[in-house]
Amino acid sequence: MRARTAIAAVTAAAILMPAAAAQAAETVSAPPPDDRFQKVTLNDHPGEPMDLAVLPDSRVLHTTRKGEVWLHDPKTGLNTLAADLDVYQHDEEGLQSIALSPGFGQGSKKDDWVYLYYSPPLDTPVDDPATPDVNEGDAPFTGSAEDFEPFEGLIRLSRFRLSGDTLDLRSEQRILDVPVDRGICCHVGGDIVFDAKGNLYLSTGDDTNPFFSDGYTPIDERPGRNPAFDAQRSSGNTNDLRGKILRIKVNDNGSYSIPSGNLFRRGTPGTRPEIYVMGLRNPFRIELNRRNGDLYVADYSPDAGNADPARGPAGHGKWTTVRKAGNYGWPYCSTARLPYIDYDFATGTSGEAFDCAAPVNDSPRNTGRRELPPVVQPDVWYTYGPSAEFPELETGGIGPMAGPAYAFDPRNTRGRDAVGWPRYYDGVPLFYEWTRDYVKAFHPGGRIEDVLPSIVFDNPMDLEFGPDGALYVLEYGDGYFRENPDAQLARIDYIGHTGNHTPVPVAAASATAGRAPLTVRFTSAGTTDADGDRLRYAWDFDADGRVDSRSPEASFTYTENGLYNATLRVSDPSGRSASTSVRIVVGNDAPVVEILRPAEGDAFSFGDVVEFEVRVTDDQPIDCARVTVDYVLGHDDHGHPQTTARGCTGSIQTTEPGGHDPENDELTGVFVANYTDPGTGGLPELTGTDQVVLQPTR
Repeated sequence: MRARTAIAAVTAAAILMPAAAAQAAETVSAPPPDDRFQKVTLNDHPGEPMDLAVLPDSRVLHTTRKGEVWLHDPKTGLNTLAADLDVYQHDEEGLQSIALSPGFGQGSKKDDWVYLYYSPPLDTPVDDPATPDVNEGDAPFTGSAEDFEPFEGLIRLSRFRLSGDTLDLRSEQRILDVPVDRGICCHVGGDIVFDAKGNLYLSTGDDTNPFFSDGYTPIDERPGRNPAFDAQRSSGNTNDLRGKILRIKVNDNGSYSIPSGNLFRRGTPGTRPEIYVMGLRNPFRIELNRRNGDLYVADYSPDAGNADPARGPAGHGKWTTVRKAGNYGWPYCSTARLPYIDYDFATGTSGEAFDCAAPVNDSPRNTGRRELPPVVQPDVWYTYGPSAEFPELETGGIGPMAGPAYAFDPRNTRGRDAVGWPRYYDGVPLFYEWTRDYVKAFHPGGRIEDVLPSIVFDNPMDLEFGPDGALYVLEYGDGYFRENPDAQLARIDYIGHTGNHTPVPVAAASATAGRAPLTVRFTSAGTTDADGDRLRYAWDFDADGRVDSRSPEASFTYTENGLYNATLRVSDPSGRSASTSVRIVVGNDAPVVEILRPAEGDAFSFGDVVEFEVRVTDDQPIDCARVTVDYVLGHDDHGHPQTTARGCTGSIQTTEPGGHDPENDELTGVFVANYTDPGTGGLPELTGTDQVVLQPTR
């Protein structure tokens, strides 16, 4: 495990908050020690994880980019597929966020709505494997409106009914479409939260390519340039839904109304009344404190490592508490005190600094108001190096994520199986860093403190406190646009109430694939319990919800073809339990994918055309049209997807990474190949993947 030094220092500049809250702040004291917490794995095969939602009965839903919605049931330990949406996938698009209706499972009127934010396929072009030298799925960088029109797409906010363990896709109510420019990178994520009044907040990215503006503000106004290079058309546009936080009230029939207090009154010319906050770049995670109405917003940074007097400030990540509508400045200002310089991409000349007190959008692609609201200063801002104002945030990449504020409930601290976090964290918002692998607590008065520094948070994608008071964590792991080895859904329990640990199960099988009938021997060898409790075992070999064996060692014969998650649930006398599973494939072998060209560690130069060759081995005929190859610009511990090609052979045009210095920055070229077989005889599809990392020439 990675350990980090705990920090309990007061920042030079206190986080902004009401004076009453600061006066009521608890006396500074040490946090509960890490050994009073325990991390419990719930699903260690989560796909490429994106977002999670904890149900009132402590079941957990989580999404994957490729369109899956998985359900974890704590009573059985089973992880089952609740839904599989058909989604458009290019660069960062796919299935994004998930959230529960604020009245889910409550009241006399049944409320079972689950909200999703996803990219429907539409008729957007995709790569044709029959033309390996051309990628029809990439939007052109230059051209006419007719050239760009096929790539005009959308990301949809809809809701679906959860029936038992299944999300009914036929029940879809379409609520809101956010237009986007497809076929080109980046920033199309979103997050969904609700306030105590039932208002829905949806964050949206600026849908703008950041790689041709040297890491500064992307405001390329040149005629014939793809609109995706100008963030003034989205974040800086009062008549556009991108680069915003939208605030609406969803009606019973799926339509919506506009609550009072948004940034623009309904009917104001050149504006969208849904806009609550504008001027954001990539607000990937937001959270809402339903006790006091505080909206926590984190916004991602551009990539410039240093300030340039001719272009503007270095990249800054930001976090803020939003209590009223406002403009946070992008793409004109990094913060209210850090303006960018107006830059002419046609001539390569710099103009004046933008006026953060009265920004003006004079882009020819602006469809909204020219005069914009003044820029609001965020509560926290930091760059790649040490922060003078917030040194507790350390150094490294910039991937800010707004986490939840804990709502302490004493009922979650009682009983032998209590896991609720202690009162120490009551009302304290959490902040987590995707690139730096940590979680911080932002205490009243500006105190920033490490949260569980000895527990690993491996590229945390989402945090949410459950109804049991435990912290649920979705981790992406190290890697790019696939299910990474360290990816998982987990729960972090506080065990200080009882001192009793949850068992740590281990399961293994004598075979994980074969033809029916297939007899498999299972073992729980390696299962441990820190308290030395006598453990109870429950095996469910065929994932039907019924216990098949209660012995530590057992065997089972699979008589029908299928994909099975053989689950072992281990419990101690107090009722604390945890599960693990072994994937058993009967009648269909998982494909083995190998990238033959390029090879791991090969040298290349950004701008090269890189030819690829993928070999797939499977027990079914290979269809090269089902092979996808993603090219990702690796930067430190994260990556920016650039394009997706299809076929067993082909070529990918790499691009110059604007805003990065290939000579000094930690940059790589990452190629990820995936192949999903079609299944056979009613068997589910299975996927294989491979990845190689290329090193740029220095």
